Amino acid sequence: MFNFIFDRFSKSSDSMSTPSTPTTPLSSPPVEPYDIQIITKPDVEKVIGFLRKFFFRDEPLNVNVKLLEGDDATCLELEEFSVKSIKDGLSLMAVSESGKVVGVCLNGAMRRNDVEEDEEDCPNEKFAKILNLLETVDKQADIFGKFPDVNSVMNVKILSVDTTWRGRGIAKQLMDRTRDMAREQGYGIMRVDCTSNFSARAIARLGFECVYTLKYADHKVDGQVVFEPEHPHTEVAVYIQRIVPNSNL
Repeated sequence: MFNFIFDRFSKSSDSMSTPSTPTTPLSSPPVEPYDIQIITKPDVEKVIGFLRKFFFRDEPLNVNVKLLEGDDATCLELEEFSVKSIKDGLSLMAVSESGKVVGVCLNGAMRRNDVEEDEEDCPNEKFAKILNLLETVDKQADIFGKFPDVNSVMNVKILSVDTTWRGRGIAKQLMDRTRDMAREQGYGIMRVDCTSNFSARAIARLGFECVYTLKYADHKVDGQVVFEPEHPHTEVAVYIQRIVPNSNL
């Protein structure tokens, strides 16, 4: 099992789907209340709709391989892969009082003794390149090998906030709730894979430790470099944070 990709992160650290700092001021975030909820199967379509608008088109690797060309372009394989872990019951969304999804944190479980499923060859050649990179990163990062005392990992796959709702700490609340779930359910580590420089810097500010990096220039297939994202996105990095058990349990 391996992680998904992280989108570009702004200096505001409120979303992993924000490009670099905008040249014009953003409007004040809405004052409408919101609630953090667990994502269930009936929520999948609206979560995909959210990702289409705020995540898929800005992620550096998706952009580099031109995965979504055209305003109406979609990638079924990307969408299915993104929401696959919702069935684990660990993913969260921020929902406004009016019922609008304004942020998502898609999480999955990784366990030491999990049996790897045989993945079918991806029919989308562009997305297959990304999957190959992620699989390489997962094997080389070897989290369970690095941390022999850890038997389960909370895998944060995607974190993104509606652009008009940034500045309200939604991303941090989603991560805090994810950490609470991980602690309550006995996970030893939270893991985040970052494919952009912005997301890596933001995750580091949240207290995560980088335990593995792979320069895009060093990832080659048949001797050829596969990805050349725009600067400053030069590497994929794996970050972890140990979960401190609740002393009251």
